[in-house]
Amino acid sequence: MKVKKKTLLLIACLVWATAGFNILRIGVLVYPAYLKVFNIFLSIVVFAVFQIFIFGRLVQKHTTRIINYKQEYQFFFKFFDLKAFFIMAIMMTGGIYLRVSGVAPERFIAVFYTGLGASLLLAGMLFGRNYYRIVCLDRI
Repeated sequence: MKVKKKTLLLIACLVWATAGFNILRIGVLVYPAYLKVFNIFLSIVVFAVFQIFIFGRLVQKHTTRIINYKQEYQFFFKFFDLKAFFIMAIMMTGGIYLRVSGVAPERFIAVFYTGLGASLLLAGMLFGRNYYRIVCLDRI
């Protein structure tokens, strides 16, 4: 199924925001037992590291790639390239393994998932912002 290239930004928005919300929810549900100032600080550090060094750059890279497609209509899975799908699969597999296996303690799940989930959710919202800028404001 093909969609307009700017719609790929909306798809990325929905996919990343949904993933971020779900991961954030897992962390927040575990957090009450570990609600301490230091843990909150660690969650903020995790959020900042992922936002600055990974997801913030990813949003910019994929937005630029999508906007620069020559053809107006693209396959709807092209909101990411193959490398990004591979990275996403590794992260999902690793995250599920950490939770299900019990290798990671609950404190880690609370702190790390909250920071990671918030960063993913923000990345989704940034894709949404870019979609809005292109569709409604006709700029990026």
